[in-house]
Amino acid sequence: MAELISVIVTTFNREDALDAVLRSLAIQGDRDFEVIVADDGSGATTARLIDTWKPKFAHRLEHVWHADEGFRAAEIRNRAILAARGSYCIFLDGDCIVRPDFIATHRRLAEPGWFVTGNRVLLSPALTTSVLRESRTPETWGAGRWLGERSRGGVNRLSALLTLPLGVLRRLRKNAWQGARSCNLAIWRSDLDRVDGFDADYRGWGKEDSDIIARLLHAGIRRKDGIFATGVIHLWHPEAERSQLARNEDKLADVLASNRVRALRGLSSLQGASTTSLRAN
Repeated sequence: MAELISVIVTTFNREDALDAVLRSLAIQGDRDFEVIVADDGSGATTARLIDTWKPKFAHRLEHVWHADEGFRAAEIRNRAILAARGSYCIFLDGDCIVRPDFIATHRRLAEPGWFVTGNRVLLSPALTTSVLRESRTPETWGAGRWLGERSRGGVNRLSALLTLPLGVLRRLRKNAWQGARSCNLAIWRSDLDRVDGFDADYRGWGKEDSDIIARLLHAGIRRKDGIFATGVIHLWHPEAERSQLARNEDKLADVLASNRVRALRGLSSLQGASTTSLRAN
């Protein structure tokens, strides 16, 4: 696949983590990608940080923003999709650091008719603080360093950092929606259009990523596992407020029980609406 890839990075008022993520993207071996920061209502500091990184990417780094009205990850991802120019979109959270072959590996795994789900290794609070305060670069650490961190309790597991040639085994869970997360997820833009993107009817934390996976499967698009290939390094953060989780779980249950493909409030609900840059406010 030689097409431009769009990396959509979701963030909200966490400039130190976003800085580390952009740093890791700036050293990718495969440079043929753009970055769209999907900002769920951060303050001006985030905009200034993004501006400092723009000269360090081969393609554009854009900042798509809307006002803070609570957790609206699905909607801001949709706004970023509409701003993207790539034929393939990789969704990444703004606290997930990637290794130097992340883009190249996703490009190699990309296949028409399939979306790719990745996994993650979780850093402890102490190691996260150390990485951010001391500008450490875990994306460049070798196996010995990771083994040491695991023995000290700095990470929850190492399997997400292993690389194995799984071949056809990557298709074993082709119809499974469980366990797929939007912190490391790749979808063809044409397939996003087919399902109308994420469903902005989900407000508050939880299940909007499971919803889009279910609808992709309903549309006949299959799951390909990126485990042992695309693992990301997830910085610790406090648990999100979950007051809307029960409502969102009910919405997901309805989708799973149906054959619905398109979002209730998806990309089409934003067509013609302008994306908003923080600098314009």
